[in-house]
Order: sequence, then structure tokens, then C-alpha cells
Amino acid sequence: MKKILWLIVIAAAGAGGWFAWAVLTPVEPAGQVFVLLRPGYSTRRIATELKNAGVIHSEHAFVVWRYLHRGRSLKAGEYLFDKPANIVDVQRRIGRGDVYFHTVVVPEGFTMFDVARAVEAAGLGSAEDFLKVAESDTDLIADIAPGAHSLEGYLFPETYEFTRMMTMPEMAAAMVKQFRQVGRQIGLIGEAGGADVERTVIMASIVEKETAVPEERPVVASVYYNRLNKKIALDADPSIIYAELLAGTYQGALHHADMQFSSPYNTYRNAGLPPGPIGNPGRSSLEAAIHPAQSDYYYFVADAQGHHRFARTIEEHDKNVAAYRKALRVR
Repeated sequence: MKKILWLIVIAAAGAGGWFAWAVLTPVEPAGQVFVLLRPGYSTRRIATELKNAGVIHSEHAFVVWRYLHRGRSLKAGEYLFDKPANIVDVQRRIGRGDVYFHTVVVPEGFTMFDVARAVEAAGLGSAEDFLKVAESDTDLIADIAPGAHSLEGYLFPETYEFTRMMTMPEMAAAMVKQFRQVGRQIGLIGEAGGADVERTVIMASIVEKETAVPEERPVVASVYYNRLNKKIALDADPSIIYAELLAGTYQGALHHADMQFSSPYNTYRNAGLPPGPIGNPGRSSLEAAIHPAQSDYYYFVADAQGHHRFARTIEEHDKNVAAYRKALRVR
């Protein structure tokens, strides 16, 4: 009888020692290990995922420790494990919901096609899926842009932190929310709204594509407003690029023949603003479209040094174009 009792004691001590080892001994992951815990996973399923990923010693020890130390519920999400941790540490992290965030950088001027690729590059889903949302979820901006054909122009340029638990509509909504916030700050979104917002965003998107120099943007905006007022075609090259992007025919460069490309976005063939934005403008371009410079310029061309030369007449403009071409030959 004593022998049996001793065996039980020894077995219990061994089991306790093993349990303490499994729970308290840290596991060092093999590099960066990502574990995706989906909503609805049971404690046992979570333990299995962690064990298969090499994050814990034992799924059984994980389940028992969880049973003995119930606290916060374990949160769904994607977790990064790249440092030694034991089961206690792991459960605390998952209880806090210390999930991994993917960074999505949307620079000024990105089109919705560029944004979709950035979302895909961040590992958050396919570009195609994001693009479907960008092309259809116009309810997000119906109050400020009732005529919008897509979310183009309203996916505000910013650095975003998204989790893999977020849906594509939620990511797009976050970008639109940022647009609204900035729009209110600069006075774009207010009691007026509607057509004024749409017109401003379209103009800002063209300005954004034409110059990367903030101080030039109000002047560029003035050129286009002056042309609009005189009913002169805008002749904005970026609008043709966007037209071809929509058609899926853009080859990476414009040629003279492209000026005749049939599209309402082609501002060489169609007077006035295009039917929608041609990219997503940043704050500076939006402000330039709201508060353009007062000028009598009707033309501008690059100067081969990152800036532009502005002209009042076609004769002045032709001289600036000649100077630009000469500068390119000298290079």
C-alpha cells in the first residue's frame, strides 16, 4: 500500500513538475511567428494553433492554465511572437488583445488602384477586393459627394494601422473618416457640402498630380480655375493617364496619340472638370483648391528643376516650353 502511495506521490510530483515546466518555461520562436486567431475559436483551438506555430510547449498545459486562471476573455486577432515567452505571458497578451497592426502608407496623389495595391502589399487581402469596395461603397460619402462614382478622391493620404480582423469596407471607411476630419478642419466640409465639395476635390486631385511643390499648388489651381472661367479646356495630362487607368490600357507613359483617348476624363477632348477625382489629394492640394492664388495665368510647364514656369499668353508659354526642352537636351 505504501509503495502505491509513493508511486502516486512521485507521479503527482512528476506531473506537477512537467506542468510547471510547460507553463513557466519560455519558448523562443523561430524568427517572427504570426498566429491568426479567428473569432469563435475555443480555448482548445487557440492552444492548438499556438502549439502548431511553436509558440507554446503544450496545448494541454495552456488549456489547464486557462481553466485555473480565468480572467479576461481571449481576443481574436493576429499576433506576432518574436521574443521568448511562456504560457502565462502568451495568455496575458491574448487577453489584452495585443494584436499585430499592419502599416498601410497612402501617399498624396495615390489613386484607388495604388491604395488597393498598398493594402495587398501589407498582407491585408487582395487588391481586387479592396478595389471592389472603393468602386461601390459610395454610401460612405453620399452626404458630401452625392454624385461620386467611387471613393476616389476621398481615401485620404495618411499612414494607417490596420489589423487582419478588419474588413475591406472598414479600411475604406477609416480612410474616408480621415478625409472628413481634415475636410472639416480646412472648411471644406460644412453646411454647403454637395457639389462644392465634389468640385473642390476634383480640382485638388488634378493639382496634386501636377505638382509636388506645396507653394506652387495655389498657383496651379488658379490656372485651372482661370481656364474654367474662360471655358478653355484644362488640357491636364494626368487626366488622360487616369482615363487609361480606368480602361486598363495605361502603358506607363503618355504619347501624342493619347491626347485623343475617348473618355469623359480626357480634359483635352472635354471642356470643364472631369466627372470625378483622378487621385486622392492631400491637405495642401485641397487647401489650394479652396483658396487658389489670384493670378492671370492660363498656362504652365515644368522647368526641368522640379518646379514650373507660368505664363499669361500662349506666346509666353511656347517660350517656356522651348526652354524646358532645351534644358532636357543639356542634361
